[in-house]
Amino acid sequence: MSLKCGIVGLPNVGKSTLFNALSNAGAESANFPFCTIDPNIGQVAIPDERLTNLANIASSASVIPTSIEFVDIAGLVKGAAEGKGKGNAFLSHIREVDLVIHVVRCFIDDDIIHVEGEVDPERDIDIIESELILKDLESVEKRVENLRKQAKSGDKAIKAQQEIVDRLREHLENGNTARTFEASDDQKLAFRDLFLLSAKPVLYACNVGEEDLDSGNELVNKVKEIASAFNDEVVMFCAKIEAEIAELDEEEKTMFLEELGVSSSGLDRLIHAAYAELGLITYFTVGPKEARAWTVKKGTKAPQAAGVIHTDFERGFIRAETIAYEDYAELNGEKAAKEAGKMRQEGKEYVVADGDVMLFRFNV
Repeated sequence: MSLKCGIVGLPNVGKSTLFNALSNAGAESANFPFCTIDPNIGQVAIPDERLTNLANIASSASVIPTSIEFVDIAGLVKGAAEGKGKGNAFLSHIREVDLVIHVVRCFIDDDIIHVEGEVDPERDIDIIESELILKDLESVEKRVENLRKQAKSGDKAIKAQQEIVDRLREHLENGNTARTFEASDDQKLAFRDLFLLSAKPVLYACNVGEEDLDSGNELVNKVKEIASAFNDEVVMFCAKIEAEIAELDEEEKTMFLEELGVSSSGLDRLIHAAYAELGLITYFTVGPKEARAWTVKKGTKAPQAAGVIHTDFERGFIRAETIAYEDYAELNGEKAAKEAGKMRQEGKEYVVADGDVMLFRFNV
């Protein structure tokens, strides 16, 4: 699955430093606005201890994790929707992502420039959100105008679409995001192809100082308060520390995190939160040649999950031989799990569960 997470925020909040740590792709990072112009893109592996454990049990020759694509989008400023700070180009990059990761500065440091002069998460979030809404409003107003012209023909379906989009226009004009607009799935067809920016799910990433990494601070609390209104997730990270961790091997990383008093890095938490926010789960295929993780949407049925590996698997699907990860790990492999009656024969209607270890049977 090709799913993209777009990293957005005001200039100098830690976006590119976060991206560098995530992907080790070497995205440029500097202490001045608009350092990033073209979006940097990195394919990031999903950390999963289950996959490592499965590979060890099966003595797999190779281990292939699943991944998500992260896009480092240049810093937006007030007026971006009107083209300020190359805003039109930057906003178009957001249109292509599935999830918006909004990086918010939640630390005070006079040596690091803030484009608005001082740190204020509530104002910063409002600036970005307002620019997305304004850009959406531009698209929706064009759609309203087109539908009004078409509605003169007397077509009732077109008239109904016009009424829905007109209501959406009013909703945006009042400063509301498209994702809070109430409409049925059928009604949303009238504007779904606009790929509205403010309709995308959001994950807030709070960039804090090292001293606040464990318990946060008042600035983080303000972000959590804003996020709670939309049931959005909030993850804390320290860009400076994550940049240091990215240079360490696994053993050094573990020791460093222990010294900081945290169980996992902010990046690991961010990646898992993004994965969950996109409604994704992981299933595994395991054997002597390789142990591999596969990404599917929650609710995916077995034939479609098989199709992620190869379209022939879905087309000729017969059944899936399935073992829950917990059973596979506890019984130390497929053979013992099968003997204990933990291997299930699942058909076309089976909904894949997170952690399933699967072997697909199919006709060529």
